[in-house]
Amino acid sequence: MSVAQFDRLFIGGEWVAPHAAGRIASIDPSTEHVWAEVAAADAADVEDAVSAARAAMAGPWGRTAPTERGATIARFADLIRRDAARLAEIESRDNGKPLRDTLGEVQRAADWLTFFAGAADKVNGEQIPYRPDALAYTRLEPVGVVAAILPWNSPISLASWKLGPGLAAGNAMILKPAEQTPASMLALAALVEEAGFPAGVVNVLPGDGMVGAALSAHPGVAKVSFTGSHETAIRIMRSASANLKRCSFECGGKSPFIVFADADFDKALSVATHSAFRSTGQSCSMASRIFVERPLYERFAAGLAERAQRIRPGLPFDPKTHIGPQTSAEQRDKTEGYIALGLEGGARLLAGGGRPEGLPNGYFVQPTVFADADNRSPLAQEEIFGPVTAVMPFDGEEEAIALANDTRYGLVGGLWTRDVSRAHRVAARIESGLVSVNTFRPVHFMLPYGGYKMSGIGRENGFDAMREYMETKTVVVDLSDAIPPDPFA
Repeated sequence: MSVAQFDRLFIGGEWVAPHAAGRIASIDPSTEHVWAEVAAADAADVEDAVSAARAAMAGPWGRTAPTERGATIARFADLIRRDAARLAEIESRDNGKPLRDTLGEVQRAADWLTFFAGAADKVNGEQIPYRPDALAYTRLEPVGVVAAILPWNSPISLASWKLGPGLAAGNAMILKPAEQTPASMLALAALVEEAGFPAGVVNVLPGDGMVGAALSAHPGVAKVSFTGSHETAIRIMRSASANLKRCSFECGGKSPFIVFADADFDKALSVATHSAFRSTGQSCSMASRIFVERPLYERFAAGLAERAQRIRPGLPFDPKTHIGPQTSAEQRDKTEGYIALGLEGGARLLAGGGRPEGLPNGYFVQPTVFADADNRSPLAQEEIFGPVTAVMPFDGEEEAIALANDTRYGLVGGLWTRDVSRAHRVAARIESGLVSVNTFRPVHFMLPYGGYKMSGIGRENGFDAMREYMETKTVVVDLSDAIPPDPFA
């Protein structure tokens, strides 16, 4: 099989050779073979990209009216829809997700961009009744150059979460894809060029962690938007402190999925299965801690294990595949390490725990269900990012809330009950940025999304996301002709 070559970076509206000769090998996680080689940026390329982005802000993009910005973003979204099949194939080769999933993600990315295209001219400042003889108002202005550092689990989807509000607010963007999945952002850059964005508005710099570190520390970058581990976010924040640049982070979770005894059992079980194992568990908002009220506990745990055993791991381009491999050998090994910790810690293994049969190559792990885990154990406290969930019993509302909040994360939470009063009581007390009742993780471009505690800072999606990419400027105009008294007379 030939190896695809992506030998140029996208900087300043042009396809340029990197300053150094480095390359990144993208490994197809379903075969463990290199399928693409991608040019790697270095510090000199970071300088070029920041200069190009700043020039775009000072030039045509900075003078573009919001409605016109929105029209360009809308063209970009339409091009993504047109090329969705090709983009999804690249994404599947990069990160191993089934084509069905990546195609859906690419199409939703276009929807995200369409929403923000329409939002570009609908976020306004306000007039403030400061004094009768003065006009006071606020202007919302772009922060400047934004570095968007992307994860490997859903690159195109999460790029749209950052590009949409960032571009709609009038910023210039530098995309830094994860080292494991470098190719899809360059394919996306070709559509940026075709959409007609001015040169330098969107730049793409594949590379290792050095590129992200250089962007985080660069004085010409006004904001960093990052999705990934909280450990990396802490390093970014330290680097960003040099010029007090803005930061927004989405840093993972250990999401509680609470099932009360009066819940719709079949619906809760079906959603729990999907929420625990979709994307091979490689999502920040998995149902990775499932708390079930004791009268339903054994039945629910057994039902989840039976459903997990029906999930078909397989190759990304096989239409029968339910979930693909882990994206890297490192991530597979990490997941298997947590399975071993669960067994050592006395949790009861109900399903999975190993590698699937019939798949000799690839970074595959069976969907795995543990019961009777200790909520303070690594299995229940640390983000695994693999197809592993832990089911634990609780007795009563107060214990459910205490268990749910007993974590350093707070991204997503959910509860299942037919009691309307309980639904609102518990939702108010769960320490998560998104709480769902009788569903789980309803992510949508209109709904703000972000975390409490170590799950992050700031919000993505909705009009709240636009504010993350804008500065508020207050303007006061004195309308009076009166000469104020001289305090030094």
